[in-house]
Amino acid sequence: MSTNMIIFAIMLAVLIAYFIVPFAIRLAPIIGAMDEPDSRKVHQVDMPRVGGIAIFLAFIVSMLIFVPRTASINGVLLGAALIFIVGLLDDILDLNAWIKLAAQIAAASVAVYYGVVVSFVTNPFDGLLNLGYFSIPLTLLWIVGITNAINLIDGLDGLAAGVSAIAGVTMGIISLLHGQTIVAVMAFILVAAILGFIPYNFHPARTFMGDCGSNVLGFILGCLAILGLTKSAAVISLFLPIVILGIPIFDTFFAIIRRMYNKAPIFHPDKDHLHHRLLGMGFSHSGSVLIIYGISGVFSVIAVVLSYISSPKAMLILSLLLLLVVFGAGRIGLMTGGAPRIQIKSNQHAEELKM
Repeated sequence: MSTNMIIFAIMLAVLIAYFIVPFAIRLAPIIGAMDEPDSRKVHQVDMPRVGGIAIFLAFIVSMLIFVPRTASINGVLLGAALIFIVGLLDDILDLNAWIKLAAQIAAASVAVYYGVVVSFVTNPFDGLLNLGYFSIPLTLLWIVGITNAINLIDGLDGLAAGVSAIAGVTMGIISLLHGQTIVAVMAFILVAAILGFIPYNFHPARTFMGDCGSNVLGFILGCLAILGLTKSAAVISLFLPIVILGIPIFDTFFAIIRRMYNKAPIFHPDKDHLHHRLLGMGFSHSGSVLIIYGISGVFSVIAVVLSYISSPKAMLILSLLLLLVVFGAGRIGLMTGGAPRIQIKSNQHAEELKM
């Protein structure tokens, strides 16, 4: 692809998303896709929740026009279309959790069928690890896991969109630096679609992306990480996707630990995710989002650095990062729930907790 085509693809994705969001906002009450406030949610009024329509259409249209299609790219597009449709139905009908999980597995299976498979991973010590019979189940687990992880952090205005955009930019940069142009272009088109949407979603939001948006973002990001893994061991190693998607992955992991600790069902929702903890510490809505953006940015910089350094140094950095994450999670109560050990005084504390 020429530089001009890449620029046009990115610009088109931004424009499509930006101009379709208002139509999605008007469509939401007509089709019954309104998000009503409850005790677990932050917003206080009914909100349209199909802004993801704009993200999906912007990505798909730009991809179809500008990006040469291979089997694996077709798998990503078809799987994204399936997961978008199911997400849209969920935004309208509130589907059963098991139906949604089955649909996510089906979408991931479509991608796998077309070649989006983790066949090997980089051995952090030496060489490659061939996954053999484990390649397909691990691929399905990865895609479904990232899809749900992005969905779980979609709890504050602009949060899931911004974190996904930062992850997409990072994947694009690493892929571009290591010669994976098509993967990079796909990542940048996804980021462009998010940038067209986020002006309507940042606090105070005019619309939510809904499951039709968060599921699509998670699915595509999961597939992009795999495409990098299977193309070249030097592009995205065993740990880089985990670092790049650190916020949604660790937030989901600590949610599982927390619910097991409290003897609650693993799939039972709560108000102890990272963004809830930050609000509980007294940070404002926008402040909490910006803090998480900052953490995501730090993870992204670390991922870029890790892609260039040797394994011993990389393992040391990863070990220090993991210790810091676990320590921080323990301090603010991510693993057990309850009151955070760190309290930040804020005049907006009470107001945010009531929202």
